[in-house]
Amino acid sequence: MREIVHIQIGQCGNQIGAKFWEVIGEEHGIDPVGSYHGDSALQLERISVYYNEAHDKKYVPRAVLVDLEPGTMDSIRSSRLGALFQPDSFVHGNSGAGNNWAKGHYTEGAELMESVMDVVRAESEGCDCLQGFQVVHSLGGGTGSGMGTLLMNKIREEYPDRVLNSFSVMPSPKVSDTVVEPYNAVLAAHQLIENADACFCIDNEALYDICFRTLKLATPTYGDLNHLVSLTMSGITTSLRFPGQLNADLRKLAVNMVPFPRLHFFMPGFAPLTSRGSQQYRALTVAELTQQMFDARNVMAACDPRRGRYLTVACIFRGKMSTREVDEQLLAVQTRHSGCFVDWIPNNVKVAVCDIPPRGLSMAATFIGNSTAIQELFTRVSEHFSAMFRRRAFVHWYTGEGMDISEFGEAERNVHDLVSEYQQFQDAKGGEKEEEEASGGEEEEPQGGGR
Repeated sequence: MREIVHIQIGQCGNQIGAKFWEVIGEEHGIDPVGSYHGDSALQLERISVYYNEAHDKKYVPRAVLVDLEPGTMDSIRSSRLGALFQPDSFVHGNSGAGNNWAKGHYTEGAELMESVMDVVRAESEGCDCLQGFQVVHSLGGGTGSGMGTLLMNKIREEYPDRVLNSFSVMPSPKVSDTVVEPYNAVLAAHQLIENADACFCIDNEALYDICFRTLKLATPTYGDLNHLVSLTMSGITTSLRFPGQLNADLRKLAVNMVPFPRLHFFMPGFAPLTSRGSQQYRALTVAELTQQMFDARNVMAACDPRRGRYLTVACIFRGKMSTREVDEQLLAVQTRHSGCFVDWIPNNVKVAVCDIPPRGLSMAATFIGNSTAIQELFTRVSEHFSAMFRRRAFVHWYTGEGMDISEFGEAERNVHDLVSEYQQFQDAKGGEKEEEEASGGEEEEPQGGGR
């Protein structure tokens, strides 16, 4: 089977990762100690994508849990899921990264890297046919951003032909823990542009807005935010975990979604999102799900898709529904909002339907959009970055770890280039090339980040 190695790194990555295993464990009928108590043969059909089967029918997540301090690991070990993970899968340092990207990337993280790679190699070698890796991390702190991107570099070197995806939590001014978040995020984004095949951008600000506006939670906790993320991750990985037609592996997903190598940052979304009180008043229909899915308020990245255009879209519907109705609804969306989709990629909306709905819902839908509007997110972070870097504020903490100051400028330029590439394709028209050639004009080649 096509196995995936899951890596969660840093405090945020581990909290979201633990929630992810909780949710997919429920969907596959795996209890907190790894025994199967399901009710459908489909639950076990592709179980080996994420789980190894140990003796006595015990299912063990193929996961590597990493942090530079022991606290997060201890809390997972003592949680409900503590006995699910293999003890060797936990790798931690003792010092922490102190919210410093350079500590995670160059000093503390680099020292722990060999131990982490040993566990990753052991998991990979135990696979029959490894399709790739998924890394869950945040870009605001030191471990997830600094060591997370270092780990991705190492994996890219050792497994160049395997798909490398990341679920990356972007920092936001509304939910900020540290002043240096913009530095960490831009330095990490610089690495993700070059080394990831697909990057699902999850934004704390967007998650907060969903909790406030849609779920009507007055004071959302990290638990609420992580629950939203795990719903989305479970939706995105549905077609990998259950038998289905489209995007049934990481490679197909990447081929359908990434038109140019550098433009691989996606906005995820999930439907239905309703507040606890109003659930019973909503009839879940395919039309309702489709409408919610394309609603700007349901997108988990804080940027407005209406201000950009979709290059590609994947929609994953779950539950008992007619595929014909799904196709009709999506065609209607594309016809009604044709200006929101680029006209030079025909059939750029792909659909998958899976019979098994998430726990507690009769039907649901997950949305993955590659939209040029995501440039807003990078613009926002890089403006905060530039404001501080112009005065060289806090830079000594990074150079003190042996980091070269020129790397700041390089990262800033790379993110600016990414923003202008998105803008260039947002403005591109379908017939432009032919007109250019007819008038003898030379069209500028778009920059692609070669491997």
